[in-house]
Amino acid sequence: MRIIESKFVKSAVQPKDYYPTSFAEIAFAGKSNVGKSTLINKLLNRKSIAKVSNKPGKTRLINFFEVRFKTDEADLEGFFSFVDLPGYGYAKVSKDKRAAWDKMIVTFFEKRQQLKGVIVLVDIRHKADPKDIIMINMLKTFNVPFVVAATKADKIAKSKVNAVVLNLKQDLILEGRQIFACSSLKKTGMENILNWITERVIDFN
Repeated sequence: MRIIESKFVKSAVQPKDYYPTSFAEIAFAGKSNVGKSTLINKLLNRKSIAKVSNKPGKTRLINFFEVRFKTDEADLEGFFSFVDLPGYGYAKVSKDKRAAWDKMIVTFFEKRQQLKGVIVLVDIRHKADPKDIIMINMLKTFNVPFVVAATKADKIAKSKVNAVVLNLKQDLILEGRQIFACSSLKKTGMENILNWITERVIDFN
């Protein structure tokens, strides 16, 4: 898959405000400051289409991006959407605010019919987090296809990557789902993620 062009279209909180499109959607979920915006920018070959912040918890809305793509093998051109979901697990916000963000995410999974997959981001440097396991279990419950992107792979020794990924796969209880080591800085894992996205959206066009 080659990304031809992309654009931010809107932000939303409630279903009535979601981007009114029939395109397949791929959402990005993860804890605050795990690198969602950075990964989106890298996949789209854009510097700042998704706003990157040094302050965790910055993404407070559901952000929609329209993407035009082309596949050379099938000579297919079409559209899909990226959806940047609010980061979860940030401690320095009120309990009510965290609950509102969680509800926003659950509602999106319940209501969004064109959602074809979710990329769950985890930090490869840390052990499996209970909040990520909750997210993964939620996706299993809603029967939403997902893949795990273990970000910041450039921050650990290359010799340790495979073992760390294997441990994360076991601890996150992925049950056969894929996990890719990724680095937005080194572009590691980008092709794997794009191939996974292609499988999710190509039949929808």
